[in-house]
Amino acid sequence: MALNPHFITAIATPLHEDDSLHEEALEKEIADQFDAGINGLLVAGTMGSMQLLTDETYSRLVRRSVEFAARRGEVLIGAGDSSLGRTLDRIKFLNTLQIDGVVVLAPFMTVPSQDELVDYYRALAEASRAPLFLYDIPQLTRAKLEIDTVLKLSEHPNIKGIKCSDDPAYMRQLIDLVGDRFRVVMAAALLLDTFLRQGFREHLDGIFCLFPRHVVALGRAAENGDWCAAAQIQQGINRTMRLLRRYALWPAITTLMNDLGTPGKFRPRPYRNWNLDETQRFLADPETQEVLQFLSGKTTAPAFQREECA
Repeated sequence: MALNPHFITAIATPLHEDDSLHEEALEKEIADQFDAGINGLLVAGTMGSMQLLTDETYSRLVRRSVEFAARRGEVLIGAGDSSLGRTLDRIKFLNTLQIDGVVVLAPFMTVPSQDELVDYYRALAEASRAPLFLYDIPQLTRAKLEIDTVLKLSEHPNIKGIKCSDDPAYMRQLIDLVGDRFRVVMAAALLLDTFLRQGFREHLDGIFCLFPRHVVALGRAAENGDWCAAAQIQQGINRTMRLLRRYALWPAITTLMNDLGTPGKFRPRPYRNWNLDETQRFLADPETQEVLQFLSGKTTAPAFQREECA
């Protein structure tokens, strides 16, 4: 059976200095993803800062993204908020749009029980016109969607899958239990080649916005059984991730996106961007230069990470 990888980018929301939506940058970012061969988008996920945006910016982001992405691929929209009522308000708005799915993390600020999570997601699924997708990210919400809870929710006719951003072993176990009847979409950017080699085809991550062509090229290499090429691209992805973690994550992402041609900033206040000296120091770092060579497509992987395959 053909692997047929399916990649979804959780886009970062480009903003002006006053935290309003940067529509020109959004249009470019979305076009770049689809032009690269990405299969779909998650708009207003955690990468897109949904919970930090004003209601006006959120609604404009969603409407414009649906417009810019029309007929180009799958469009999922993040709607998870801090309570059932607030999330229902988001879903009522999304019901007015043509989208492919609504992605909902567990309520934050509180730690609901597993039974409460079942009630929460069932109520949302009943209210949503589009298919509902669970979003497991306990490192942010403090509420883990346990496997038995997911299995119960998978029985609802309008709950179609889950985006997993936790332990890879949890993802693997869940896939083994639900098979093809329920989508399990992985967020494991550091292990793309490994999971593709095991036949797990659906992957979603916010960091794909930096290197969509590399992600698609890795998928093609995996389809062709060229695991050497896949590993080389994976090394470049992982080196980029290590660079981001060595610096402040969001100013580094903003600086790289700007250098690659997409303007704006990618996190609202109270997050701050670097000043000119900090930006220049980051760009002058030899490791940053290696990563930019990789991101711009001039190398398959940073030179000091490249390995020869037997």
